Amino acid sequence: MPELPEVEVVRAGLAPAVTGARVAAVEVVDARSLKRHEAASGDFETLLTGERIEAAVRRGKFLWMPLASGTALVGHLGMSGQLLLRTPDHPGDDRHARIRLHLDHPGHGELRVDFVDQRIFGSMAIDRMLPTADGEVAGYSAEVGGPWARSIPSQVAHIARDPLDPAFDDGAFVAALSRRAAGVKRVLLDQGVASGIGNIYADEALWAVRMHGDQPASSLGRRRVRDLLAAVRAVLQRALAEGGTSFDAQYVNVNGASGYFAHSLNAYGRTGRPCPRCGTPIVREAFMNRSSHRCPRCQRLRRTAPVGVSRAATSPGSSAGGTPAPG
Repeated sequence: MPELPEVEVVRAGLAPAVTGARVAAVEVVDARSLKRHEAASGDFETLLTGERIEAAVRRGKFLWMPLASGTALVGHLGMSGQLLLRTPDHPGDDRHARIRLHLDHPGHGELRVDFVDQRIFGSMAIDRMLPTADGEVAGYSAEVGGPWARSIPSQVAHIARDPLDPAFDDGAFVAALSRRAAGVKRVLLDQGVASGIGNIYADEALWAVRMHGDQPASSLGRRRVRDLLAAVRAVLQRALAEGGTSFDAQYVNVNGASGYFAHSLNAYGRTGRPCPRCGTPIVREAFMNRSSHRCPRCQRLRRTAPVGVSRAATSPGSSAGGTPAPG
C-alpha cells in the first residue's frame, strides 16, 4: 500500500498542475471508486464541475485538494490507486481508469488527471472541511497556503499527524509509547499515534536502531523512543529522495515512473539475504496479516520486568537477580 513517501511524491507531482486549475468536466467511469463519497451531499460530478482547486495537500497517506467552495476533493490510493497527469488528447485506453478530471489551468492550459485503480480499494470523494483540533496547518502543501490551510477533510481528521509534519508533537509521541504495552511495531502502524509510516518503513526504522518489533513500547526509555523517531524520519526522507518504494507497476508517480527506494532497503523484503550490518540472514515473520523482516542477531527481543515488578527489583545485585538488557 502506498504510504507517506509514495503519496508525497504524487502530491508534489500534482501540485503545479492542479493548483489554480478549474475543473472543466468530470467523468465517472466506475462508480465503485466513489464509495467514500456521501451521496447525501450531492452528485459527485455536479459538485466538482466548475470548481477551482486551491492546492494539493497531504497528511500521512491521505491526499486532498481544497476547493474554492470550502469543500475538498479527497483522494485515497488504497492498494493500487494512481493519479496520472495526461494531456487532453491522451487516448485514455487504460482499462483500470475509474475517474477522469478535465482541468483548465491558467498557466498550463488544458490537462487531465486520471484516477486509475486496478483493485478498486482506493476512492475519490467530495468532503466537508473541519477546523484542525490543534489550530495548526492541517497538512503539507509546500509553499502554497490559504484560508483552507487550517481545515481538514472530515474523512482525514481522525488520523494523527505524520513524523515529517512541522506540527508533529515529539513529546506526545514519546508519552503515547510509554503508555502502550503492545509491540513497538504495532504502535508505529497505529494511525492514531503517527500516520504514514507503513510496514516497509517501520521495518527499516526498527532495523536502523536494532530494535525488535515485538518489544513492548512501554519498555522503551525516552532516549530509545527519540532515537526510533529520528530513524523513522531519516528513512522517510531517504525514501522521498528516491521517489518512494516500487515493487511492481502498481505504484508510480504522476508521470508513470517508479520509485527506487527498494534498492536501498536493509531489512524489508530481504528474506535470507545477509544483514548489511552483521551478515546474519534476514528473517521474515508473520505480522498482522502481513510480514515483518528483521535481523535475528541485531534485533533481539529484550527482557523486560514482569508486570508489578519495578526496574529496581530486577537491577544488578537485587534479590531478583540478573541483569536486564537495555530497552
